[in-house]
Amino acid sequence: MEKSMYQRLENAVKRLREIDEELMDEKVVKDITHFREISKERANLDPQVAAFLKYKKTLADIEEANQMIHDPDPEIASLGKEELKKLELAVEEIENRLKELLIPRDPNDEKNIIVEIRGAVGGDEANMFAGDLFRMYTRYAEYEGWKIKMLDESPSEAGGFSQVSFKISGKNVYSKMKFESGAHRVQRVPKTEASGRIHTSTATVLVMPEAEEIDVQINPNDLQVDTYHSQGAGGQNVNKTESAVRITHLPTGIVVACQTEKSQIQNREIAMQMLRAKMYAQALAEQQEKIGNERKLKVGTGERSEKIRTYNYPQNRVTDHRIGFTIQKLDRVMEGDFEEIIDALIHYNQSTKLASE
Repeated sequence: MEKSMYQRLENAVKRLREIDEELMDEKVVKDITHFREISKERANLDPQVAAFLKYKKTLADIEEANQMIHDPDPEIASLGKEELKKLELAVEEIENRLKELLIPRDPNDEKNIIVEIRGAVGGDEANMFAGDLFRMYTRYAEYEGWKIKMLDESPSEAGGFSQVSFKISGKNVYSKMKFESGAHRVQRVPKTEASGRIHTSTATVLVMPEAEEIDVQINPNDLQVDTYHSQGAGGQNVNKTESAVRITHLPTGIVVACQTEKSQIQNREIAMQMLRAKMYAQALAEQQEKIGNERKLKVGTGERSEKIRTYNYPQNRVTDHRIGFTIQKLDRVMEGDFEEIIDALIHYNQSTKLASE
């Protein structure tokens, strides 16, 4: 193991002890913000320290095995050789694991997310594809044991959505879903196509980590709040009262809306959650652009040339263009079985970070 890596781990051990001492202090426990911050830091350090202690223990065992090899008793020497082979493999695995653990974690990985899907290029077919993506994500959420809550929707008369927003809550949601942001392209024969010609359409996906009030400060004077009647598909009135809420953040021009609840107060609360998430995502994008070492894809305009992934129905193929990854399982992917794609993206991201480290 390199000296710099070893020293970082020694520092992690020291810092973990310091945090444990802080957590014994009543003043720290009463400071909710600081308590939460160091608790998260501890959760990140704990697996590093545990693996490092195991690494050091394995090195000590290797030293013992080396001593056994030189024992005058042939049986003990033979046992030492066998044990040494196992331990050398084990220490290599632990070292590789430690390298992964030392990769800087995304502080948002454990957060819930707000997802916005819009039909982009392709008219009705793009809206129907937006609906297919929504179904794909909800199916995947079911597999993961996550919860879905609708926030806002604009159903398309032909099917699907021109726009749909929803929240996904659960364990490590953002860590798995954060790479879904971007333009998704579909190639298939639309139901409305009589000649059987393949069309190309796109829908955009925006995945935002849920932001709390302490993450984003919003001045109430910067908000324009409008209320209106909730609408269903085809313009049908869902509610005769003005329960739907639209909020515009004047300094940034960000607009959010919610009409899923019967209460105006509830819709406003949800709209504020959406606004905080959008402002937080915008701040993250600006920060990452300045740093320049994180490959974070933006939603873009939805033009076909901006695609991050293609769903080709005739070939039953899904290709993620960012990492050159292709699988011939489109039918299963659209049913929410796309863990293979997510794992490939996570592995690529970790490998890139490890190389930069």
